[in-house]
Amino acid sequence: MPAWVPGWLGWWVSGDYDVARQVLQRGVAVLLVLAFAQVVTQFRPLLGSHGLLPVPRFTARVPFRTAPSLFHWRYSDRLATGVGVTGAVLALSVVAGLPQLGPWWVPALVLLSCWALYLSVVNVGQRFYGFGWESLLCEATFLVAWLGSDREAVPWVSVAAARWLLFRLELGAGLIKWRGGHEWRDLTALDYHHETQPMPGPFSWHAHHLPHWWHRIEVVGNHVTQLGFPWLLLLPQPFPSVAGAVVVVTQGWLVLTGNFAWLNWAAIVLGAGMVSDGVWRTVGTWFGVGHGAVVASASASSSFVVVSAVVAVGLLVLSWWPARNLVGPRQLMNASFEPFRLVNAYGAFGRVTRRREEVVVEGTDAGWPGPEAVWREYLFRGKPCEVGRRPPQVAPWHLRLDWALWFVPLGTPSGWLVVLLRRLLEADGPTLRLLRSDPFGGVAPVWVRARLFRYRFTSRAERRVSGDWWVREEVMVIVDPFRL
Repeated sequence: MPAWVPGWLGWWVSGDYDVARQVLQRGVAVLLVLAFAQVVTQFRPLLGSHGLLPVPRFTARVPFRTAPSLFHWRYSDRLATGVGVTGAVLALSVVAGLPQLGPWWVPALVLLSCWALYLSVVNVGQRFYGFGWESLLCEATFLVAWLGSDREAVPWVSVAAARWLLFRLELGAGLIKWRGGHEWRDLTALDYHHETQPMPGPFSWHAHHLPHWWHRIEVVGNHVTQLGFPWLLLLPQPFPSVAGAVVVVTQGWLVLTGNFAWLNWAAIVLGAGMVSDGVWRTVGTWFGVGHGAVVASASASSSFVVVSAVVAVGLLVLSWWPARNLVGPRQLMNASFEPFRLVNAYGAFGRVTRRREEVVVEGTDAGWPGPEAVWREYLFRGKPCEVGRRPPQVAPWHLRLDWALWFVPLGTPSGWLVVLLRRLLEADGPTLRLLRSDPFGGVAPVWVRARLFRYRFTSRAERRVSGDWWVREEVMVIVDPFRL
């Protein structure tokens, strides 16, 4: 370390977070690989030139200053695929640890490139990228870019920024629940949530049928972990390590009982990144791992200290708006206060729906959609369809079309649903590849329609008799039969 750094800026760096740096940089990079892979596989049918919500129409009406994106310069499906492939390759290099072998600016440049590319996608993604974990991934990517390389000691301010991110993520989620529906305050939320969440997982049926007293414990535990433990992040070690461990355990339970894309996994990465090297060494001795398992960096270059200081000041200024949002009477959930998504507000499920309604899409090759027409159902990869299919495990992969369909019965704008039906009438290949099963084998149907069904989990007795996971009944037709 340069001689002037210990004199008056030695406190700016820390030798106690080398493991945390590896966890945060490589963990966020793994999530980036998944996110960019989805750009390659899902962006074109959802947002491409012939997609459900075409990007060129969006960029024509929304200026660059509102939604900065590479696609304001030009858009093509080939360019979108190139963004996905380039981002995935850059993120894979961080997972492998290659940029971290060079000077501090090499991983910074690689991760900032990932941030800029993914921001370009999110800012034009509209309904299909309108989720809190998109801003979370953007913010986390920008943050870990300033953790440095293996040659540098970790700046303490970057550690503090990671704590501040996890603090807002957890406390924001806790406050939005406490201020939201009464079901969180009367401890009944999880009587319904396992069944009505956007995309149940393989163990959601079992979690739903746990005793009511256990659901009360779950809600109380949620309040304690999201409203109480985040404050430990503001204290000296080992308290942040304890808070991080609690986040890892509680988010692990959510991984088992639902499919929330990479939200839970991002929280787990952040939670594990709160643990200091000293705590890791202590844990290592418990399991017989030698003290040499953690090797701390010894120095930091003057340029890295200065740049990290400038970034820290900028993030501090931007933190005013999300901090005010936390204490304000009208808390915003999953909001960005500037177009670069650097310091955001988070939260989830301020209210819990008590019944589940699903859109069922059907087609027929009959000449007329009368009573004699035989309708066949299009099956989706993740959302409930046939009653005998066990809910699958798809997270941390994000099935964007399935998630968007969950919001349709809740009244969110869904003009894109009619476009989806038109693409099915065209037997559009990229659209059909988003589905699990095309009942017409790639041949265009004559008519399509969309119906709304109410779903509920079978009881234990019903499941013993039928073997089904769901019971469903029709509510109404939401899109009448039509053809090209």
